[in-house]
Amino acid sequence: MKYIGAHVSASGGVENAPVNARSIGARTFALFTKNQRQWKSPSLSPQSIELFKHRCEEFGFRLDMILPHDSYLINLGHPQPEGLQKSREAFLDEMQRCEQLGLSLLNFHPGSHLKEISLDDCLGRIAESINLALEKTAGVTAVIENTAGQGTNVGFAFEHLAQIIDRVEDKSRVGVCVDTCHAFAAGYDLSAQEMFDRVWADFDRVVGFSYLRGMHLNDAKKGLNSRVDRHESLGKGVLGAEPFRLLMNDARFDNIPLILETPDEALWAEEIAWLYGLEQ
Repeated sequence: MKYIGAHVSASGGVENAPVNARSIGARTFALFTKNQRQWKSPSLSPQSIELFKHRCEEFGFRLDMILPHDSYLINLGHPQPEGLQKSREAFLDEMQRCEQLGLSLLNFHPGSHLKEISLDDCLGRIAESINLALEKTAGVTAVIENTAGQGTNVGFAFEHLAQIIDRVEDKSRVGVCVDTCHAFAAGYDLSAQEMFDRVWADFDRVVGFSYLRGMHLNDAKKGLNSRVDRHESLGKGVLGAEPFRLLMNDARFDNIPLILETPDEALWAEEIAWLYGLEQ
């Protein structure tokens, strides 16, 4: 079964995210559990936690299919001690919020070397950051998102993801989220059957499908290997409709959250219905 949703607003409290997801016909959703533009936010109130869980149950959202995203400020591979410590504390807080909400996944961008340390050192710091967070939490999987390779971001190559996973001590609590726009921008051509099959064979060889915990379904504004992270509405970008048809008819992508991060929120209900209509 395919679980499709979008990264919906949690404005006014996390308990509003399930309401917003239901309104667009989603079977799952992503959210920020705190203000993503601030390092620190107020703790989740017991009332918000209870109402979030109640509404998820009421609207039929499985807690293990929800894919929260951490703050964009966090850089788990930061080259400077102060920035690294600040990021690690914020990431732990994000993991603990997921624990409180009964969520088992936390999606995050791996980090950036900022041209101050080597790629290998950056990947090592990210893995160490994950290990530290896993030691202090339970039941939440750290889900590494592939990047477009923009700027000094790491994680755009499947090999980067594999290197991080290799250094994580508890392999049962680490996974990957593949963003279709990021993958295309990083040079992985998903636009037609032959290339689609080749990319996923490469992913399985390097990372392994057992680590795939979710996906972000986005078309791309920029071309193959552009290294530019610019999402487009489905079927309106350079990726086109074909990769999404292929994905919707491939059982390897069943039973994981498939999340839209496309730029026009007004189209989300239409895009979700369109995706389900592609199933044959």
